Amino acid sequence: MSVAKVIELSVSSPKGIEDAVQQGLRKVSQTVKNIRGAWVNEIKVVTGEDGAITEWRVNMRVNFVVE
Repeated sequence: MSVAKVIELSVSSPKGIEDAVQQGLRKVSQTVKNIRGAWVNEIKVVTGEDGAITEWRVNMRVNFVVE
C-alpha cells in the first residue's frame, strides 16, 4: 500500500507562470522526496500603474508519495 500527501505552495516570478512553477518545484524538492505531480490552482498577476505585468503568482499543490 502507498500513501500520498499533498502540500500547497505559493510561488512568484517576474518571468512568467512556467518559471514560477519550476521555481516552486525546485525549492520543494530540496526537502520533499518522491514528488509525483503538481496542480496549479490559481494564477494571479501584479501590475504596475501602467497595467504592465510585473510579477506572476501561482498557488499550486504538490503530490508526493510518503515512504
